[in-house]
Amino acid sequence: MRRPIDSLFGRLVVLVIGVLVLSHVAWFAVIRVERDQSQTRYAVEEATFLVDAVRQHIANSPNQPLPSRVRVVPPTSPDVPKPTPTPADDEVPPPLGRFLEDIRDRLPDGTDVRLGEPGAPPSIWVRGVKDTDWIVVPVQPLRPPRSRDRMLVWLAIIFSTAVMAALLAAWQLQQPLRSLAQAVARFGRGQPTPPVPERGPRELRQLTHGFNQMVREVSQTDNDRAVMLAGVAHDLKTPLARLRLRAEMMEEAKIRDGVVRDVDSMAHIVDQFLVFAHDRADGSEPIEVDQQCEKVARTYRAVAPGAPPIQTRLGAGRSFVLPAATLDRLLSNLLDNAHAYGAPPIVIETWRAANGWVLRVADHGSGIAPDDLIKASRPFVRLDPARGGSGHSGLGLAIVERLARRAGGECEIGNYEGGGLQVVMTFPFDVATRPADERRAGSQHEERTA
Repeated sequence: MRRPIDSLFGRLVVLVIGVLVLSHVAWFAVIRVERDQSQTRYAVEEATFLVDAVRQHIANSPNQPLPSRVRVVPPTSPDVPKPTPTPADDEVPPPLGRFLEDIRDRLPDGTDVRLGEPGAPPSIWVRGVKDTDWIVVPVQPLRPPRSRDRMLVWLAIIFSTAVMAALLAAWQLQQPLRSLAQAVARFGRGQPTPPVPERGPRELRQLTHGFNQMVREVSQTDNDRAVMLAGVAHDLKTPLARLRLRAEMMEEAKIRDGVVRDVDSMAHIVDQFLVFAHDRADGSEPIEVDQQCEKVARTYRAVAPGAPPIQTRLGAGRSFVLPAATLDRLLSNLLDNAHAYGAPPIVIETWRAANGWVLRVADHGSGIAPDDLIKASRPFVRLDPARGGSGHSGLGLAIVERLARRAGGECEIGNYEGGGLQVVMTFPFDVATRPADERRAGSQHEERTA
C-alpha cells in the first residue's frame, strides 16, 4: 500500500507545513508578548505624564478646573484606597505588578502609588513626598477586551498563502524527478524510453542529461546486438533448409532421422535467436489470457497425447489481456522449458493480486539450485549438463523475462515449497485492464471516426 508521505512531494509538504507552523506560532507568541509590553509602557508613560501635568496645574493655576476623571483628593477622604500589596505578594497579578513597578521607577523616590477600588473605572492614586493631596488619574486597561484577535485572522491568511506558494514550488521541484523516476522504471523493464526533458536544478539537469546519454548508448548497443543476431540467424536459415532437404533424401533411416533431429534443433535455436533479437513493441491484438491459456493447454494435449499433463487454474477473468504474440511466446517458451527440464504435472495459473494480474507457470521437477537462480534468466547460460539438451541455447527464460518486462510487467523465477520451478509474472492493472472485445470495439470506433 502506497503512503503519500513516502513520496518526495509528500515529505516536502510535511516539511514546509511544519516549518511554516513553527515560524508562525513563534512570531505570534513574540508579537503578543511585545504588544503586551508596549501596552504596559504606553500606560506607564500616560499615567506619569498625567501626574506631572496635574502637579503643574496645581502649582500654576489651582483655580482652573481639572480634566474629566482627574481629581485631587485630600488624605483624610474616606475614598482613599488601601495600600496596594507589593508585587511579591500572590494577590497581585504579574502584569499589574510589573505596571506598578514601572510607575514607581518613573516617579520620585518615596512616592506612594495605589490602585483604584475594584469595580470602578481603572485609575491610580499617587502622592509624592511634597504632595499635600492624592492625585487620581485614569489609566488604560493593560489588556483591553477583544471579541476576536485580528492578528489571528491575518496570520491565517498569510499562512494559507505561504503554504499554497510553497506547495506549488515543491510540486514544480519534484515533477522533473518524478519524470526521471518513471523513465528509469521504464528503462529497467526494457520498455522504450524517450529522452527525459532536462529541467529543474542544475544537479537534476546533470543527472537527467547523464541518464539520457546512457539510454542512447545502451539502445545503440542493443540495436547493434539485435542486428547482428538477426543477421546471423537469418543467414543460417537457408543452409539449414538445404541440410534438411538433403537429410530427407538419405536412404538409411537411422542416419536420416538423426540428421533431421539435429537440423530441427539448430532451427529451433535460430528461432530463439530471432525472438531474443526482436526488440520492437508488440503491435498484435490483445487477447484474453485465461482463454488463450486454456487453448494452448488443449493444443498440447491434442498434439502430444503422451506428453506430461498440463493443469489450468485460471481465475483472472476476462479483464486480464495481453498482446497475442507476446502471450504465445511466453507460454511456448515456458511450456517447452517445463517439458524439457521439469516433471509433471505442469500448472498454468492466473489470478488477480493486490498489485496486478499474475500469470504463473510451474512444474514439479527438481527445480534449480538456489545459487543458480540469479543466473537462470541470463542469455546463453545453461546451468548444468543435466538441464541441457538438443535444441536449447539458454535463451528460454531470458526471452520470457524480456517479453514480460516489455509488456510492462515483472518476472520472478524461483523454486516453490511443493518442489519444482515456477515462473511468476505480474502485470500492473494499468497495462491490461479491459476485456479484448472492449478494446476491439474501441479501436474500431476510432477507425470509423478517423
